[in-house]
Order: sequence, then C-alpha cells, then structure tokens
Amino acid sequence: MSARDILPRQEIELLPWQEITVLLRQGTPRAPPDPQPMRRLFAVLISALLIFGFAPVAKADVAGLTPCSQSARFQQRAQAAKTDQAKARFAMYSQAVCGADGLPHLIVDGRWSHAGDFVIPGIAFLYIAGTIGWAGRGYLQAVRGDKDATMKEIQIDLPLAFKSTLAAATWPLAAFGELTSGKLTEVDSKVTISPR
Repeated sequence: MSARDILPRQEIELLPWQEITVLLRQGTPRAPPDPQPMRRLFAVLISALLIFGFAPVAKADVAGLTPCSQSARFQQRAQAAKTDQAKARFAMYSQAVCGADGLPHLIVDGRWSHAGDFVIPGIAFLYIAGTIGWAGRGYLQAVRGDKDATMKEIQIDLPLAFKSTLAAATWPLAAFGELTSGKLTEVDSKVTISPR
C-alpha cells in the first residue's frame, strides 16, 4: 500500500522519498469522534437545569431602590417632620421605594405592581386633557354657524361652554364613534397642500 492509496487523490506527482515524508507527517488516518452523544448529553443537562430551575431567583428591585420604610435617610426625614400634614405625607410615602438619598422614586417600567406610580396618573392626565380638548372642539363647532362666532370665541358663552364640557366627559366613546363613521377625519382632496 502506498501513500497514494491512503491519502486523498490529488493531481500532484510525489517522488518516493516525498511519499514517506507525507505519511510520517500525517500519521495513520483515523475517523473523527462522533459528536452526537456529547450533543445529546449537553441538551439533556441544559433541559434539566431549565426544568428544575437551578438558576437563583433575583430578589432585587429596580436600580437598588429600597422600601422607604426600611431607608435610614427617609426615617431621619420622617422623624424631623413637625406638622401633622407632613407626618401624614411621610406615612403615605413609606409605602413607596426610596433611593440612597432617602427620597421616594417613581417606577415607570410597566410592571403592574408599580401601576399607581405612573400608569394610573398618566391615564387620568390623558383623560382630563382629552376632555378639555373635546370640550373646546365642541364649543367651537357649536358657535361656528353663529353670526357673531368671532365674538363668542373672545367672550365665552358660559351656558354653551358648560354644556360642551359636560358632553365632553364621554369623549373617548364620541371620538371612536366619529372615527368609525368618518366624521373625525377629512378627505385628502379637501386638505390644502402648500406648493413645494
């Protein structure tokens, strides 16, 4: 058996002394080890770790914040409160989370456990701002057809404004109704476009 029989076929002609050199450098050809058993073992180990949960559970809150009732700086501030109003405020804030400075911090990461910090006040703000906007829109639409419409924009007609404000309390439903009926938006052909 020569080196040409063991080695892969190549178009190179080797001299007899070169064949021996090639055989000595490569050694005898062996089949590579089968990687399948190791892959299966690795998959089984990873599955077991995931199923049985050997990963430690993280117990940290957001950004190193601690409950205000456990914060030493917050407790110093609370003890320095002199009025009943300030003491009541510190009692209320003791349920929040505080930083190293002893001041309460808001958490706005979307977790329902912190919904009272930002989500609920944010929705209330959007509702109130929408009510004000919808009331103004309704008032302007109501006075648009009057002969003294400009004057009613300057000097507000209070009974009409009060009626518009009460009607605006249901603005999310009214806006959805107008959007689905097509009254909220305007056709593109009626919208003026400035020349470019």
